Amino acid sequence: MLLSNFKYKKHQQHLLQLPKIPQMLEDITILYSPVDFYQSLMQAIRGAQQRIYLVSLYLEQDQGGERVLKSLYAAKRKNPNLEIAILVDWHRAHRSRIGSNSDTNANWYCRMKQSHPGIDIPIYGVPVNTREALGVLHLKGFIIDTKVIYSGASLNNVYLHQKDQYRYDRYQIIHNPLLADTLLNYIKQYLLTSPAVNQLDNPARLKSRAIKKDTRLFRRTLREASYSYQGEASATQLAITPLVGLGKQNSLNKTIHHLLCSTRHTLILSTPYFNLPAPLMYDLIRLLSQGKQLEIIVGDKTTNDFYIPENKPFKIISTIPYLYEINLRYFVRRLQRYLDNGQLTVRLWQDHHNTYHLKGLWIDNEWQLLTGSNFNLRAWRLDLENALLIHDPNQELHHSCKEELTLIRTNTSIIKHFTELQRIAEYPVKVRKLIRRLRRIRIDRLISRIL
Repeated sequence: MLLSNFKYKKHQQHLLQLPKIPQMLEDITILYSPVDFYQSLMQAIRGAQQRIYLVSLYLEQDQGGERVLKSLYAAKRKNPNLEIAILVDWHRAHRSRIGSNSDTNANWYCRMKQSHPGIDIPIYGVPVNTREALGVLHLKGFIIDTKVIYSGASLNNVYLHQKDQYRYDRYQIIHNPLLADTLLNYIKQYLLTSPAVNQLDNPARLKSRAIKKDTRLFRRTLREASYSYQGEASATQLAITPLVGLGKQNSLNKTIHHLLCSTRHTLILSTPYFNLPAPLMYDLIRLLSQGKQLEIIVGDKTTNDFYIPENKPFKIISTIPYLYEINLRYFVRRLQRYLDNGQLTVRLWQDHHNTYHLKGLWIDNEWQLLTGSNFNLRAWRLDLENALLIHDPNQELHHSCKEELTLIRTNTSIIKHFTELQRIAEYPVKVRKLIRRLRRIRIDRLISRIL
């Protein structure tokens, strides 16, 4: 018991020693739907006075993406002194969506620029690695004047709920000049200064192979890069610590480990894909063995954007949601005794044909992590990720967090027994055959590292 308390205090001490930016409660707004997110983003763009920096995995060539980009051009036309830039993943911008034969987003950016002569809104491609499968730009946070709009959402129809389908995420608007400056300074210091980062809205843009050497050097730089700021908040006030990381041993990964291990009573974890890195899996099992209360909210396999119903043509990529469910079934089966005694609650989110993309940690009504990280092997090793760690020692956010969690749980069902999740033998024939073939030659382990 003494050793356990010592380790707990060690993890708590690490968190308390992190530099923290003071935050006023009234300057945090939680949005509860993708429609609210879209409307708030458009309103913020229209009202911007000084700067707009949008960082996203992608800005897509569809109705939602076009409305966002056109609103930026309108804002720049209205206020020529407005500083605007968009940063997206380099590789993602150079391909169409999986299963689509549409033109690339990069080509669309060029056409949009040509159709708005005299208005310069640079769209930069950020190559986190030489290939998309080996790492992408997964930073989150839109900086508009002194506000940070933080969400795991990218910019397209489904994230912005422009048609009949939505992708559910978390959405926070945080008014904090120092936080906004901190995120922006990182972008300007480490991203926009790199020779590997180039404009995508240029028809004569470089090819990926031409920046291969620069990309490798850029990745090395990013491994060492961090947010720089003066954290003046005390351990007794509402505060935010921005975190960023790339690679297995980065500060974000370490902080997530310390967060889990500092749990006194209750931990809630939400992730769309159940593919936890081994260190996180060990942390969760250790917490259960110590008698802590855990809740895991994960998307049902049908809420994965790669899921294809049985009545549609089979594609190899559609096997991925089943691989995640296999992981979850094994996890629940291994820990069934904790479901039985009520310590562990596992919820599956499903809402008709909509998809789930919601990530986060809630710990003891004191700590809250806003992040785009999927808590999976890819996020842990390959992608450039960030997060906002909120310290709320006086539980000022308790009611808003409770409301957010209530809404998240609305479309969930609780798993009582591991047999409620399908076995491989119950999967569609083509899925079943492919999974067994992959497992026989152990390629499923490689897939789990890059998806």
